[in-house]
Amino acid sequence: MKIKLSSVEDAPNISQYYIDNALHFSIWEPIKDDGYDKIESWEERLKEREIEQNIKIGAYFLAYQKDSKEIIATCNLTGITYGAFLACYMGYSISSAFEGQGKMKKLCTHATQYAFQELGLHRIMANYMPNNKRSESLLSRMGFNKEGFAEKYLKINGKWEDHVLTSLINNEST
Repeated sequence: MKIKLSSVEDAPNISQYYIDNALHFSIWEPIKDDGYDKIESWEERLKEREIEQNIKIGAYFLAYQKDSKEIIATCNLTGITYGAFLACYMGYSISSAFEGQGKMKKLCTHATQYAFQELGLHRIMANYMPNNKRSESLLSRMGFNKEGFAEKYLKINGKWEDHVLTSLINNEST
């Protein structure tokens, strides 16, 4: 598996990733606008993400199948806040064909190390729907602690869904 920060040249591959996994992701994500998966739409989003990455207010990681143009997973650090908070949110997805192989943990661990070591953050927050046992297990294995419960937190697949709130603290931060 090869991990990299996203760039505009990834547009065809990430477009294909979302097209191939549309049904798999539909129960965990908001409803997408028409044209969301088009290469041109991804080129625009990836240009914006490159700017965010350059000014360190976002980090968008892609995991590629080794020696392939196939994206198998994503992990995003968003809402990066500096000052007294030093925190971000982490979101992630994996192709259904690669679930249960440890690849998501490897990618998310890479992202958390980047957040703590490269960005100097103190807290990473990741939230999941209570019925998402894979996310619950992943975050628990990574050392995320449950901090609370948010009723009707995000609109997922057209319905307001509850979420379990978790965080990982950088114990090395000063």
